[in-house]
This record gives sequence, structure tokens and C-alpha cells, in this order.
Amino acid sequence: MGILHRCALVALHLARREGLVQSDMQKNLFLIRWLATAKKQRRFDRDVTPDIDWLLQQGRTLGSRAKLPQKLDYLYRSCTGALHEQSDLFRLTYALESAKEAGFAYQLLSDKSWHRRHAVSPDTLSNTICLSKNALEQAFDTDGHQTAHLPVKIGGDIAALAELLTQCGWQLITTDNPPLYLLLTLINPSISAG
Repeated sequence: MGILHRCALVALHLARREGLVQSDMQKNLFLIRWLATAKKQRRFDRDVTPDIDWLLQQGRTLGSRAKLPQKLDYLYRSCTGALHEQSDLFRLTYALESAKEAGFAYQLLSDKSWHRRHAVSPDTLSNTICLSKNALEQAFDTDGHQTAHLPVKIGGDIAALAELLTQCGWQLITTDNPPLYLLLTLINPSISAG
């Protein structure tokens, strides 16, 4: 499964070395053309066609904002190697994507929606995960390692989410303020649970 993603990244790397691709816009255009050609020529197994279609749609719709190289890298790393060898931020992203597939809605909230009078509070009956954008940015260093507790508001089947998070190397810590919880990495934590 990861072979498509690896081939696309290698092709992009070679194009960069040859000076064919320099800007983000050029990277995006190169990858769109490469993916379209790969699909047309049926270079890869049918199992990866949904990935190709999704990447093409993202690249064509969002342009350079699609960040296709990063998406390919994420898809490649999620298909290969042990999840527990990845950075904390990668494992959190993977856990949130898995939660979405399991029926959880995911919201990234502004400070106004997180703290103030109109703060969002998840419904206890609907599977929802809410993160503060500001807290998310402050909880990780540039290498993707957790540096601070990450507050999260959760509604719905908390036990199922906690199990999924544990599988991805995360611990859900209860607080005195439900629906507020804290997320803490279980793999080489640099901060304590307390």
C-alpha cells in the first residue's frame, strides 16, 4: 500500500534535484500530473485508486494549500513502520483520523469558541472531539514531540475513544471539569501525568 506514496515522493525528490520543481505551486502541479499519469497508466493496484483520487481532488481543489508532499508523507508513514516509532503529533493526527472513521466528529476551535461565554461544549450523546487550536500549537515542539498537556473536550462514547487513543500511544486523563480531559503521550513522555 505504501508503494504509491513512496514512488510519488521519490519522483518529487528527483524532480527537485533536477531543478524542475522549486516552489510549492510547482510541487503541487508536478504531483497532480504524476498522480494523474499513474492512474491513467494503471501503474498501481486498484486498492490505491481511492488514495489517488483523493490526492488529485485535494491538489486540484486547494492548489498549493493542499500540501500534497506532506499528505503523501503522512499516508506513507501510516502504511509502513510501527506507529509507536512516529512522533507524538503524527500519532495524534493518526488517532484523530481513526476516530473520524469510527464516527467521531472533530472540531478545531478558536480561543473564543474554547473559553469565552459562547464556548462550545460537546453533547454527551454525540461522539465529538474538540481541540483548542492555540493549545494544539503550544503543546508540541517543531519535531512533533509533546511539551505540554493537551486539553480536549469530548462527548459521546468516551471509553471507545480512550481505547483508540491508547492503541495510538495516548492516555486520556480525566479532570474535575467534564467534558474536559487532558491528552498525554504514553511513549517517552517528557511531561508527567500529574
